[in-house]
Amino acid sequence: MTTRQHVRGLVWPAIFVLLSFALVITLLEVEVPALNGYDENLLLGVTALAYFATAWFVSRIFALALDHASARRRPFPRLLKDLIAALLFLFAFAATGAMFMGQGAIGAVAGSGLILAMLGFAIRNVVADTLSGVALGVEGPFRIGDWVDIDGLARGKVIEIGWRTTRVMTRDSAYLILPNSQIARQRITNYSAPRPQYRAQLSILLDHSIPIATARAIMLGAVKDAKLIMHDPAPDVRVVSYEEGGIAYAVRYWLTRFDRDVDCRDEVYGLIDSALRKHGNVAPRRRVELVDAASLAAEPPSTP
Repeated sequence: MTTRQHVRGLVWPAIFVLLSFALVITLLEVEVPALNGYDENLLLGVTALAYFATAWFVSRIFALALDHASARRRPFPRLLKDLIAALLFLFAFAATGAMFMGQGAIGAVAGSGLILAMLGFAIRNVVADTLSGVALGVEGPFRIGDWVDIDGLARGKVIEIGWRTTRVMTRDSAYLILPNSQIARQRITNYSAPRPQYRAQLSILLDHSIPIATARAIMLGAVKDAKLIMHDPAPDVRVVSYEEGGIAYAVRYWLTRFDRDVDCRDEVYGLIDSALRKHGNVAPRRRVELVDAASLAAEPPSTP
């Protein structure tokens, strides 16, 4: 929402706050004979209206402040705004209940412990998802617009963070709705925080006949022509292992955004493959043939 829309949304809460407090002050200071003794109940009702109007107005102010702050940073999840509004209305409801029923309300709640326990058992999954959503909103491991990898669940862009679920759009445009309780139990990798730039690497195995210095120079020269990756910091090549089948290299480079990962990997692989073929140092392919044991036994033995 824009600032103008938020300012328009403050109009009605502000009107209710002003009217309710004006009525409370009027009933406290001016005696109205026409009420015939019901002025106390009317005062309680108007005071309750003032509580809820104040909660409404303050929640809108918090939403305006969060949206104004997110304009310069990553957007805050809607869950945080809903949580602030729910807490404010909860305070208003508690104040209203205490005003109307006094300590009797506390006794009624304490006497219904069995019912509350049964209800909690019935909705335990909903409660777990909701509390996990609150924890995710408070801790903020990711925000709307972040590219995340939720181990074993999803990999994509966070679209919405709700009370019970989080919605993720994958790079294949698959729309996933994940329960917050499952997300809270998984390892989360955020590719957009604390900054969107991150380093990726490719593994390449080359033959021992290619000297390490030559292989490194060829691959670095090829990667310098890449247009999708970052060149500050510059890409580099590291030897990972010296194995029997060849020398394993890691080509490391920086990306500006996670959603370019596939395109960058394809470009870098293509440039390195082209450079190695032009240099003539591509490891020879090995031919593998499957021979039937019966036909092998039928062949005549070779003469010395």
